[in-house]
Amino acid sequence: MLNQPNCYAMNKFLKTMAFTALSCFILACAPKPHEIQIAAHRGFWNCEEAGFAENSIAALRLAQEHEFWGSEFDVQMTADSVPLVNHNNEFHGLSIWDNPYEAFKDSTLVNGEPIPTLDDYLIQGLKSDKTILVMELKAQKNEEMENVMTDKALEALKTHDLYDPARVMFISFSFNICKRIAEKAPEFTNQYLGSDRSPEELAKDGINGVDYQFKTFAKNPDWIEQARANKMSVNCWTVNKEEDIHTMIDLEVDCITTDEPLLVRELLGSREGKL
Repeated sequence: MLNQPNCYAMNKFLKTMAFTALSCFILACAPKPHEIQIAAHRGFWNCEEAGFAENSIAALRLAQEHEFWGSEFDVQMTADSVPLVNHNNEFHGLSIWDNPYEAFKDSTLVNGEPIPTLDDYLIQGLKSDKTILVMELKAQKNEEMENVMTDKALEALKTHDLYDPARVMFISFSFNICKRIAEKAPEFTNQYLGSDRSPEELAKDGINGVDYQFKTFAKNPDWIEQARANKMSVNCWTVNKEEDIHTMIDLEVDCITTDEPLLVRELLGSREGKL
């Protein structure tokens, strides 16, 4: 028979073990905080290391080195159907749509890099599986050009062994492009960037995600609920100010696209989602 001091010690030990077990059970059952991913807008360009060059190979490489969840970039197409990585439809005063690739192949970005083709960009993209490629297919001057560019982008992914929904996703302001992706490659995340269509409208055409400007959610507070009800991913662009970043965190979007990815990382802390 245990003496009184030993009984007291045993009871104290059992109570401590029971409390520890209960605490572990409560923590295991508690809902985990919603993780939010970071997409570096046009790559991690806003720094000296990238030479402040948007859509550059250096900006993509730096986004990969920092292991941001995503690196967003823009695709245009030349008159002879070569996809280039550039935001505007003009480069150094020349229309990309109306000139052949020959007119641009010797042109450089502000950091001295040649303007990248989509092939150039995907070669770098393949070097890291920690950063997804967020490919924005830019609206072209007609739907025929958009269809050709979309098909060429899909073929380029196959050529570079990147035809993988875990490595690439699509965004576009062109409803036509989003519909074509939904038809040709429905397995990929495919987000509409415009604010003129609700998630419910987009879902009817097989578009499985939204990427609205952050102000759009304030004007349409029910659209996140609509998107969730239709099992759509919910991203937002382009969020650079601390107060706006906090607002998007509170709304529990899936991804924040930003020119200030280090700031978003700091504000998210342990809630940052990664691949």
